[in-house]
Amino acid sequence: MSTTTPAIRSVKARAVIAPISRPVKNAFGVIEAAPLVLIDVETDQGITGRSYIFAYAKLTLEPLVHLIEQIGRDLAGKAIAPFDLVAAMDAKFRLLGWQGLVGMAVSGLDMAFYDALGQAAGRPVAELLGGSPRPMRAYDSYGVVDPIADEKDLKRSLDQGFRGIKIKGGNSDTANDERMVKGVRKLVGPDVALMIDFNQSLNPAEAISRIARLSPYDLHWVEEPVAQENLQGLAAVRRESSISIQAGENWWFPRGFAEAIAVGASDFIMPDLMKVGGVTGWMRVAAQAEAASIPMSSHLFAEASAHMLAVTPTAHWLEVLDLGRAILAEPLQIVDGSVTARGPGLGLSWNEAAVAKYSV
Repeated sequence: MSTTTPAIRSVKARAVIAPISRPVKNAFGVIEAAPLVLIDVETDQGITGRSYIFAYAKLTLEPLVHLIEQIGRDLAGKAIAPFDLVAAMDAKFRLLGWQGLVGMAVSGLDMAFYDALGQAAGRPVAELLGGSPRPMRAYDSYGVVDPIADEKDLKRSLDQGFRGIKIKGGNSDTANDERMVKGVRKLVGPDVALMIDFNQSLNPAEAISRIARLSPYDLHWVEEPVAQENLQGLAAVRRESSISIQAGENWWFPRGFAEAIAVGASDFIMPDLMKVGGVTGWMRVAAQAEAASIPMSSHLFAEASAHMLAVTPTAHWLEVLDLGRAILAEPLQIVDGSVTARGPGLGLSWNEAAVAKYSV
């Protein structure tokens, strides 16, 4: 183990479209495969820090790759001190703003920086942050489902030990959402947490009405019922809802969470490592959640999120939507419905043959 802090030698980004185990249908379309950007931060110690981000659409892959590599050129030679590097990137993009592709690039780099530090220390990131890897309770994340056609998949999730299942609604009318929720609840039984995600597809009045219709089915939470930026609308829905409201995957950086918490926008929060500012941003939001006594879950990136939840005082649920399986040398492991962080670093390594196969 080196006694000196590694410095950035170079940054490489690669685009892939990775197959996923099942399509994810939401209110706005279907995700058939995962457009990912793989980030490699080469250091002067011969260590490579790794992370990946989810580009949502193929058309954003090329600009993300270019942006990440350009930022990397500006950071070459700097010591990997994430607090200092985030401050430098904040200054660089202050006038432009951090949302969108810039925020995704900055967050992805921050994750890779921590992976490099963990590898240099020979320790998992959870340990670098003062905790230790432990099994984190996970839920299996689906899109819109048909309780009959998807029965085999849903039962497989239960066989893996998942004690939570999330499905998506809002792509049709209230009656169809109720039929789906009723069918899945009957299939999974009363002891499994059932969540529904509307992906911002409703207005506040629609959301209040639809939630009332679904209230008999013991939903654990309703996720993003209205537009993520409509904090007052979310707060209004929360006041009228008999079901807990979950949000946060599309709030940007710690300030976005501070504004949402201040207006009481949701009962639960779920940062996305790619939008919250990576490891650095997550830790700042975790402190806010602890101060406000708000349960905090993860969104995507289960491999890295398992490290973060292990050091989150109000840790709630880890989402499993296994986007990286096809390109990872050691894919995510589900044991009794839980995920335990692996190291050193974030525990990520690429299956280079698969990366070449799915490269775009």
